[in-house]
Amino acid sequence: MPKKARISTDQEVGGRAANKADAGLRGRLPGILVFFGLIATGKSTLATKWAASHGATCFNSDRVRKELAGPAASTGSKESLDQGIYSREFTRRTYDALLGKAETECRAGRTVVLDASYRSRAERDRVRALAARLRVDVLFVFCNCPEEEIMRRLAIRSRDPEAVSDGRPAIYLAQKERFEYPEELSDNQLVTLATVGNPDDLLAELDMIFEVRPYV
Repeated sequence: MPKKARISTDQEVGGRAANKADAGLRGRLPGILVFFGLIATGKSTLATKWAASHGATCFNSDRVRKELAGPAASTGSKESLDQGIYSREFTRRTYDALLGKAETECRAGRTVVLDASYRSRAERDRVRALAARLRVDVLFVFCNCPEEEIMRRLAIRSRDPEAVSDGRPAIYLAQKERFEYPEELSDNQLVTLATVGNPDDLLAELDMIFEVRPYV
């Protein structure tokens, strides 16, 4: 049975950035860059800013999900995990669409950024399989921060009428119980970011990885 993520403790997110190994990118970008983790860990902020600064296209699962659902889901939804647009069937459609969009970008020779929870090994394996089929590099960026900070961010988000995500504390807690730690990822496919600092500083750290670590 896959292990759940060891997440949201001060000890585990105490560093600014923790990487599984010394292998990396050195002078080249991956074909697919996946920012993943629990809701309110800052992955969407980082994914959007990184894509904008590198001329890449970013696909966010919340936006794709609501595009598939149509105008009725354009505003905040109060549906629980596993219901409505968050049902297993609709979530499968959402992640299928993300893969389809990623394939289109990669075939055009462009780097693509995927922004979603990717909480299960099975979903991450599908991204890895696509990368292998297209013969492009893939790097997963696991975004993680203390639970107290997550709850603070969710409270702010609940008051933001422009927020795309429907994340709430109840959804976070349910998602946390189901999250599978990415132990299946090879040493050169995973970077863990403690997303408690300035986003620009975190992105600078990520770019340093691309500059100094050889991606195999």
